[in-house]
Amino acid sequence: MVGVRRDFGDFGGGGTPRNWAAFGVQGLAPYKFEVSATGYVGEGGETAAIAEVEYEMLFTNRLIANWGLEANWFGQTDPEEVIGAGLSTVEGGVRLRYEITRQFAPYVGFEREWSFGKTSDLRGLSSHSRTDNRWVIGLRFWF
Repeated sequence: MVGVRRDFGDFGGGGTPRNWAAFGVQGLAPYKFEVSATGYVGEGGETAAIAEVEYEMLFTNRLIANWGLEANWFGQTDPEEVIGAGLSTVEGGVRLRYEITRQFAPYVGFEREWSFGKTSDLRGLSSHSRTDNRWVIGLRFWF
């Protein structure tokens, strides 16, 4: 896959908007693990990469747990964005959805994010936490 990514910055007013060119692959690994890897090149020569793996566990034909793990790498340290070079963050979580129809499914889930290396150091020096827990609720739909 090839595309463009736009980071709008923090919605609270901070952060710098950025544009990235994206290059990646995605597919289905053995045992039905969905995997993807995407590399990014920014306007100022910044580089980043994201690797993701997901697995769907069916309890019934309608009740499904979606497990996910995502790792983020950055090529340069950016103290303004509280991002360090190297392995930056790893996020893992689970979402439980109920498919009313295949095209319409509400979900609830929990995600945890850990920071590593220079990103963890920068977060420790700022007001950011080195780990983050989130409850998520949403609606998955397609047509």
